[in-house]
Amino acid sequence: MIIGVLALQGDFDAHRRRLEELGAEVVLVKKPEQLDQIDGLVIPGGESGAFLKILGEEGFQKLQEFVCQKPAFGTCAGAILLATEVTNPPQEGLGALDIRIRRNAYGRQIDSSIRIGMMQGTPMEMVFIRAPRIEHIGPNVEVLATEGNDPVVVRQGRAMAATFHPELSDDTRVHRAFLDLVESSK
Repeated sequence: MIIGVLALQGDFDAHRRRLEELGAEVVLVKKPEQLDQIDGLVIPGGESGAFLKILGEEGFQKLQEFVCQKPAFGTCAGAILLATEVTNPPQEGLGALDIRIRRNAYGRQIDSSIRIGMMQGTPMEMVFIRAPRIEHIGPNVEVLATEGNDPVVVRQGRAMAATFHPELSDDTRVHRAFLDLVESSK
């Protein structure tokens, strides 16, 4: 199993280390043609608008084709990119997850926090940095984790998203769930 991590911005290296720790072979994806060589893709946090500019139209289209065919997991800005609807301000999404997501919903950088949420019925540390909030989920979206009343890890088909940064805590369950998704999609 070869997992790509989109390495255009954000802490893509933390995802690489976590995935390798869990036994995955990892490729840092910097060019659209590398998408053809991987079984699943992690889109890290960063700034979603900057991702769109760096990707350009051709890169965005290639990424959109990928997320329609193979497993993808987005964290924070990556979750924003996977959404069908983005607000604050409106922005184009890849449409892989039937969710409406609000950018920077938890506040500015200074409002970043570590919170305790729930995944699979047990507590989980969650690192929120300028995090988005999922405001609406479609009928086919499964909620895997919550923080308070908010869904913070969701999955639909081959797409999965977390509004926080699971790569920054010691809990490996979110990345493990993605690797399970990739394995079951083969």
